[in-house]
Amino acid sequence: MAESTTETIDGPQLARKPIVGILVLSIGVAAFLVWLIYFKGKVAAPPWVGLLPGANAFFNSASAVCLSLGYISIRRRRPYIHIRFMLAATTFSALFLVSYIVYHYFHGDTLFPGHGWIRPVYFFILISHISCSMVALPLIFATLWFALRNQFRFHRRIARWTFPVWLYVSVTGVIVYFVLKSYTS
Repeated sequence: MAESTTETIDGPQLARKPIVGILVLSIGVAAFLVWLIYFKGKVAAPPWVGLLPGANAFFNSASAVCLSLGYISIRRRRPYIHIRFMLAATTFSALFLVSYIVYHYFHGDTLFPGHGWIRPVYFFILISHISCSMVALPLIFATLWFALRNQFRFHRRIARWTFPVWLYVSVTGVIVYFVLKSYTS
């Protein structure tokens, strides 16, 4: 019998290819946001741009609720409900990202005017929020990729990390909004 010269692709090798693309895309998004917020500069903003931070807080809140309900659904072994909530969470997070980009296109960086004990608390939350969002983006992409490809073994492995990071980013985004709003209004 002749030996087959084709190799079978094992699980980790199968998973590597999309991960590289996801990391490149995530780094590109992060680099674009850094440029947009810190280097591009302000542009004259139409009046409706002032409403976007509130919309962003809503999108983050809705994402956090959908993430929580999606988690509960999968724990109760209701995969079709889980899928709907997770796609809704993804949609709300995507709407947040678009709204965030539009807002910062016009506005640039937002300075925090608070002083005293709130200043280090705010910056701790903000820095952890930004850091975790940079981690969340490739995790979300990878988790969705493997779910959409019916590769649930990889999906479950990554989702165990994605869920708490994504939930933290969504919740702290709302906290940052309300703390900033209370000092700028």
